[in-house]
Amino acid sequence: MELAYYSDYAVRLVNSEEPGRNKDTLTSVEAIRELFGPSTQMARRATDSDVTRFRSVRARLRAVFEAADGGDETLAVDLLNSLLLEFPVSPQISGHDHRDDDDRPLWHLHLADHPSNATAGYAAIAAMGLAFHLTEHGVDRLGLCEAAPCRNAYLDTSTNRSRRYCSDRCATRANVAAYRARKRLETERSANTGRTAPSAQRAAANGERRPGAGGR
Repeated sequence: MELAYYSDYAVRLVNSEEPGRNKDTLTSVEAIRELFGPSTQMARRATDSDVTRFRSVRARLRAVFEAADGGDETLAVDLLNSLLLEFPVSPQISGHDHRDDDDRPLWHLHLADHPSNATAGYAAIAAMGLAFHLTEHGVDRLGLCEAAPCRNAYLDTSTNRSRRYCSDRCATRANVAAYRARKRLETERSANTGRTAPSAQRAAANGERRPGAGGR
């Protein structure tokens, strides 16, 4: 399993809460196990006590994204380093897949899961994955969705660093809102122009002089 894959652990955990919508799906052991995805071995360790611990780690991971999104690179790194120190990982070389042309293992780094509880295991993987993404692609590749009130976390993997939304749905919603705002502005300007034109015509008909115009 490649280290880049582990960064999704951080995104999934952060996005289990949507503060702007007062929505939180991290309310049970089952919800925690869903976050692990195919890592069923770690998921089986989850207990009711992990719900509170997961929420604490989630808040700290969101703070990393908020610092990065706000342009505070040093703070983002410091917050992430504190997680790495508290939840260390044990990297191991794994070869459970094989090459297509022969029977040789396809070696890659794997983060061994020997934590004391489910939270420690998940936090270690999420922090390491996020650290790998940050150092490989840059702090500005960590973002929060601009489609209010969403603010979901995302990892920008675009070639031109142009991502601004967490999903196509939010991008569409933001574009529609911007289009409607432009149309309203155009309508207001048109209405104001329509009211001004008759006033100018009446003034001209009455022989009123423009301010600053010459005459006797």
